Amino acid sequence: MFRFIKLFPVVLFFAGCAAKKQVSTIPPGKDEKHLKNITQLTFGGDNAEAYWSFDGKSVTFQSNNPAWGLQCDQIFTSKISRFGDSAYKPNLISTGQGRTTCSYYMPDNKHILFASTHLDNKSCPPPPESKGAYAWPLYKGYDIFISDLKGKITTRLTTEPGYDAEATVSPDGKKIVFTSTRSGDLELWIMDIDGSNQKQLTFGLGYDGGAFFSPDSKKIVFRSSRPQTEEEITKYKDLLNKDLVEPTHMEIYTINADGTNLKQITTLGKANWAPFYHPGNKKIIFSSNHKSKRGYDFQLYMIDEDGSNLEQITTESIFNSFPMFSPNGKQLIFSSNRNNGGGRATNLFVADWID
Repeated sequence: MFRFIKLFPVVLFFAGCAAKKQVSTIPPGKDEKHLKNITQLTFGGDNAEAYWSFDGKSVTFQSNNPAWGLQCDQIFTSKISRFGDSAYKPNLISTGQGRTTCSYYMPDNKHILFASTHLDNKSCPPPPESKGAYAWPLYKGYDIFISDLKGKITTRLTTEPGYDAEATVSPDGKKIVFTSTRSGDLELWIMDIDGSNQKQLTFGLGYDGGAFFSPDSKKIVFRSSRPQTEEEITKYKDLLNKDLVEPTHMEIYTINADGTNLKQITTLGKANWAPFYHPGNKKIIFSSNHKSKRGYDFQLYMIDEDGSNLEQITTESIFNSFPMFSPNGKQLIFSSNRNNGGGRATNLFVADWID
């Protein structure tokens, strides 16, 4: 679940140590009618992929906040009620070594799932050479682990060579979906909650990732690239051979949790990603730059599961992504560049959701 906040220079650099600032609500942007009582939770650095615990009291997320002494992304957790001002540092869950991504609470609310490269190399892996084009690195050292809330790793779920990451848990607590290159392409895989019975779900050429289960745990929504022309296919394969993927053309898809009934939901063009089901089980919220003239202007949108009734949710700031509804559906947590004083910080925000 890589982050488009690294896609363009305008949202790349860190904000550094922010002045101490108490958390308070800020008004929604123009036409942000679904959001109320927006509250900023973090202050400085890149903070993203914040996902709720099953009891709705805590969140886990990744951050590279330099004020916390971080060189690259590490995993943190905090009770929502504990987020304070810019001096507050949530609990570190990952080892502090290597690079991490894609954390998610386990059903017991006492353990957290995440991917890490720390066994491959204790140092932060270098970013890829872009050569004028933006690409996500597929670090082969990524494997999926489970840690307790004190940062002690209790389980290693994947041992296959190659990239294993982007794992999330089904609401019924029975399954984990993740992305892997073990078959030679970036495909969705599913496994039991204990890591057993690992099974491939998708088979089409292209990147399949960033997957989440529907509220009833019967379906999975994800982002996908599907190269079609000979030129697109050659480019995709060449990048994949270099452990890279270019994420600028993606659409939203759904598939049943048993691997049947693959459907394309969006046909918007450009980059559509970070999808998550609305609690009603029939709508999907996601981030997209399909209206952007600059490429890096990402807003949140909602669409019916059949691809109809597209609605824009956010209008404020140039980056909004990683939306996730709380288990009771009353709140939405997301990442945004809003309220950063004109700086480059991407922070976490939580808002009351108004249907």
